[in-house]
Amino acid sequence: MWNETRGTVSAVDRAVGQQTGVWQESPLVGTDALLKKHQASASAAFRLSERPFLELVNVRGDTRDAAFVSAVESVVGCRPPEKANTIARGNGYDMLWLGPDEWLVRSTMAHDATRTAPLQTKLGAVFAGVFASAVDIGSGYTVLEISGTRTREVLARGCPLDLHPKLFGEGQCAQSHYFKASMTLLPTGADSFDIVVRRSFADYFVKMMLDAAEPLMS
Repeated sequence: MWNETRGTVSAVDRAVGQQTGVWQESPLVGTDALLKKHQASASAAFRLSERPFLELVNVRGDTRDAAFVSAVESVVGCRPPEKANTIARGNGYDMLWLGPDEWLVRSTMAHDATRTAPLQTKLGAVFAGVFASAVDIGSGYTVLEISGTRTREVLARGCPLDLHPKLFGEGQCAQSHYFKASMTLLPTGADSFDIVVRRSFADYFVKMMLDAAEPLMS
């Protein structure tokens, strides 16, 4: 999620901007005050925060093609998952099944553009001569992290999925929506999830989720 902005940025972000000519800015800059207020009073019942600047790359290919599978493994560190709505863990990356020939590769740590080559560049290099594609979508999305004993209740208020832990747990993922915002949902523990949400819906998503959580926070 690299984009130019004239807004206020942290000292770290300024340093990155000076070296690369671009700035980092969270899609949630508009809800900064709301998030800080929530986090100051968050309880064991529910907590929401952002995991900003993770690399997100949409990958298309055919797992019947050994060259494609080998190319993915050489960069991501795992084979593309073939079972619907599952996740494969790689070397610093997660690979989420989105469809029979489509995956979302996500870095587990924020990307430092001053030190390492972007994931899209790495995949593009190994996909040379392979019928496959890698498209960086990080600037259009962000990743939220939610946790707490009542997290599934908060999700259930706006998500139609069956969220029972026996049916939807770690190692799985699902594309759905929360009220009117589309999302990709990943259980990361018994009471924790990561949520990939579009940049254009980020403010709306946070406001709706915190509003839904309000009665359950105590």
